[in-house]
Amino acid sequence: MATASYRTAAQELIRNTGARVTNARIEILALLLKADNALSHAEIESRLPQAAGIDRVTVYRVLEWLTGEGLAHKISGDDRVWRFNTAAEQSAHNHAHFKCTCCQAVTCLDDLGSGWTPALPAGFTPQEVDLTIKGLCAVCSPSNKAHDPRKHGLYRRAVRTRRNPVSG
Repeated sequence: MATASYRTAAQELIRNTGARVTNARIEILALLLKADNALSHAEIESRLPQAAGIDRVTVYRVLEWLTGEGLAHKISGDDRVWRFNTAAEQSAHNHAHFKCTCCQAVTCLDDLGSGWTPALPAGFTPQEVDLTIKGLCAVCSPSNKAHDPRKHGLYRRAVRTRRNPVSG
C-alpha cells in the first residue's frame, strides 16, 4: 500500500470516531498502519516527516487519543518502553505479542488459534489478555546466516556486563 493509501485509511478511521481529523492524528495513525511491528514513541517520532512539524508532546497526546479511541493499543515491554500498534476491532484486547530478545522488535500475533482461552478460577471474568511470547524473530534467527547480533545495543550491553560484572 502506498503512503497516500495509509493516509487515506487513517483519515477514514479518524473520521469514523466523530472527532476532529488533524494532520498529527493522520500522520501518526498512517505511520502505525504502515509499520510491520509495534513502535515506541521514539521510533514514531523519528519516522515522522520533518515537514509535518509534530512535536514530542503532540505525539504523546495523539498516541493516548488513538488508544482511547481503540484505533491503537499500547504494549508494555519488560524494558519499560511502551510500544504502539494499530488495533483490529476483533483483537484489540485479546491477542498475543512476540518480542524478539535480540533486536527488541514487537510483533502482534492476531491468531492464537481457535478456542484459546486460559482456564480461570470460578468467579473470575477476563477483560483482556496481555500475553508476550519471547524468542528470536526471523531476521535474528540462527538460521539467518546474514544476521549479526553484535549490531544490537542489547547484545553489546550483555557482553559488557558479562565481561565486567559489578562486584558487590
